[in-house]
Amino acid sequence: MKAALIIIGNEILSGRTKDKNLAYLAEWLNEIGIQLYEVRVIRDDEDEIIDCVNLLRKKFDYVFTTGGIGPTHDDITTESIAKAFDVELETNPDALKILQGYYKKGDLNEARLKMTLLPIGAELVENPVTKAPGFKMDNVFVMAGIPSIMQGMLEGARVFLETGTKMSSKSIDVFMPESFVATELSQIQDNYLNVEIGSYPFNKDGKFGTSLVMRSTDLAALDRCEIEVAEMIKKLG
Repeated sequence: MKAALIIIGNEILSGRTKDKNLAYLAEWLNEIGIQLYEVRVIRDDEDEIIDCVNLLRKKFDYVFTTGGIGPTHDDITTESIAKAFDVELETNPDALKILQGYYKKGDLNEARLKMTLLPIGAELVENPVTKAPGFKMDNVFVMAGIPSIMQGMLEGARVFLETGTKMSSKSIDVFMPESFVATELSQIQDNYLNVEIGSYPFNKDGKFGTSLVMRSTDLAALDRCEIEVAEMIKKLG
């Protein structure tokens, strides 16, 4: 199962807001056997959102979007998703009922009512934090950009997801440059096509080295690969 993430927001691209959703979503998806394959960061621009959603929803099993579903004028994600699916917006009766039960009488103003306007055919994604729901259109999950709310919505989205086999990983740290292990590591990779092998430089207490990371859904192959990598390191001294 493969997924993509679209991070929507001018504030992300300007650097004013640091995105915290990517790492959390990637780890969360991995735990349920879905691999995050692609991430895009785009502006609050209707055409950009429409084009990006329509491209990725055909390419991946699932697409997740974060940002732009709040009550203000620049929150245009919901309307853009509706246009991507060529449907109109309507007041979702279930979303309206949720907010009517959450806000005190008189507090459900016009701005907050905007969050009940969803694309026709949308299915609600529960929001346990602030109650204003996210929503799902086909394989596209539309969620808030605020990390605590997004994380709550993910649990609401779980009921819609078809899960796969969890990707497991093993790692070995060596105090030698990547170039010292590159040739042998490439040969091991050729022998384990169902194991992803990556090398990542590090600096620990002033000592430079390389983390060798192996990832696979095949635990037996992962164990064998780890043994070969360890033996390769011993041979290299």
